[in-house]
Amino acid sequence: MNNKSIGEVLELFISVKGDSRRISKTVVELDQEGIVGDKFYAKDRERSVLLTTIESYSMALANKIHMTYGSLGENILIDYNPYALPIGTKIQIGEVIVEIAKNCTICNHLSSIDKSLPKLLKDDRGIFVKVVEAGFIEKGDKLYLL
Repeated sequence: MNNKSIGEVLELFISVKGDSRRISKTVVELDQEGIVGDKFYAKDRERSVLLTTIESYSMALANKIHMTYGSLGENILIDYNPYALPIGTKIQIGEVIVEIAKNCTICNHLSSIDKSLPKLLKDDRGIFVKVVEAGFIEKGDKLYLL
């Protein structure tokens, strides 16, 4: 492994059934089915964990769209932009290893925040990752490209 960190985890979120709010966590457990306790756990391995960069929020703010972290539906918010990395790239986050599975498509709920948001973040909302090696991720954990 390259010992130089590329970034770190800023925030962690889960969604639970029957609650539209994102729940902020200090630590989450991941296994091959996604984030334990999240409403998307064991639904679709290639879409169960959403990784978003702080740059997505910066882009929105630069266009006068104010959002709280978690508004983009992410599970893991990081301070590194992974959007240009190819599908199949592996990233270590804390003790967990994930693999980029696919780009996140824009959801209709983003237009409820601001009508221009879906178009603005068309290719910059986030990426879905699948879990290769299970474990725990905590706020502040470092990221490493593998």
